[in-house]
Amino acid sequence: MASVRSSRSRPRADTVAFVSLGCPKNLVDSEKMLSTLRDAGFELVSEHDGAGTIVINTCGFLEASRDESMEVIHEALERKRKGRVGRVVVAGCLVQRHRAKMLEWAPGIDALVGVFDRDRIAHAVRGEHAASTRSATLEPPHRFWISANALQAAAERGRSTVGLTVNGADGNGVGYFEDDSGRFRLTPRHWAYLRVSEGCNQRCAFCTIPSIRGKMRSKPIDAILREARELFQQGAVELDLIGQDTTSYGADIGYEPGLVGLLESLDREAASHGGAWLRLMYAYPSTFDDAMIDCFARLPNLLEYVDIPLQHASDRMLTAMRRQTSAAAQRSLIRRLRERVPGMAIRTTFITGFPGETEEDHRELLDFVRESRFDMMGVFRYSREQPTPAGTMDLDPALHVPDEVKAEREQELMLAQQQIAFEAAKSMAARRTRVDVLVDGP
Repeated sequence: MASVRSSRSRPRADTVAFVSLGCPKNLVDSEKMLSTLRDAGFELVSEHDGAGTIVINTCGFLEASRDESMEVIHEALERKRKGRVGRVVVAGCLVQRHRAKMLEWAPGIDALVGVFDRDRIAHAVRGEHAASTRSATLEPPHRFWISANALQAAAERGRSTVGLTVNGADGNGVGYFEDDSGRFRLTPRHWAYLRVSEGCNQRCAFCTIPSIRGKMRSKPIDAILREARELFQQGAVELDLIGQDTTSYGADIGYEPGLVGLLESLDREAASHGGAWLRLMYAYPSTFDDAMIDCFARLPNLLEYVDIPLQHASDRMLTAMRRQTSAAAQRSLIRRLRERVPGMAIRTTFITGFPGETEEDHRELLDFVRESRFDMMGVFRYSREQPTPAGTMDLDPALHVPDEVKAEREQELMLAQQQIAFEAAKSMAARRTRVDVLVDGP
């Protein structure tokens, strides 16, 4: 990883401090923006005071993440007011989602950069003018680098569309045109994120990602393999594969081998570098088929670990959430994974307090958790987000679940998972189970 200088002096225009918030996909964007700034001649500094510019790559997925982002923005603007920093540039999902409101919420922001325009970050930091057609509804337009969607961003960069979206359906796809190589790594040297796609074609009732990041865009497999090779050469021995929906990889660009073909190619690449770990994240249950399960049994470099956000286990709730699956299908998936791959580690997340969730729905979920015995599990309290179908549902008093009920259900689920985790650890210790570990050091 490149070094970052500490600065306590008066603001220097050629120095940039950076704050990265949100998910692993956002971290990849941050790493790429940092490398763009470094290559443009800016000096990256670790301390905010004395920086010519603070760049904040925001998260705007949930209300809590939005609040966190705004808190960091206001802290940076206070430093600017006191003359301790020169400029404040805000990027990322919060900007893309709320671009018309950002200056109302924080008038002192100097420039805004959307999720499709991270390659313009150096222009924004320098205070250069953006194209006036970019954001006609925003004043003054030269302060904003915000393409409305991937199609517009690709067209402005002279990139042609690939003519596909999901299964070649509507012909309005653009593919993954961004370059993720040469990133300024923020993860430890031994592991890195490898993004395989962006956006999502699922239409879950609670999710804002399609309205922020757009339709699914798979990264071409050659670009993924080049990036993996680069990361291995930098010393990474674990690559975590990320996207909004990794199991649908390739469907939007007509890559018929799909995720199976990608995993096979990455396994060969890992083997050519002496062996490495590949970890699959963000799998979507309804598109997780037996051919994908088989990869975990036969590919030596693919870890026996998978992250599958299931969200609920009540059929009524899964239907309301528009998850395109059922409790029985999810049970079958977990059973097949563990039958085909003994010792398979499964991580998942659930939502509690979704509009209309009854005590019976909650009990079904709790029973499912105790039955499935996940290795890792997270629980999110439902957050009303607009514009989403669930956000509209939550406005109905008959469907809204009170915050105190959400908290109680979350606690009950997590206590059940704690007991499962404790029993699993105790069992491993009793069997004196031996496992491989990575040690990050000189």
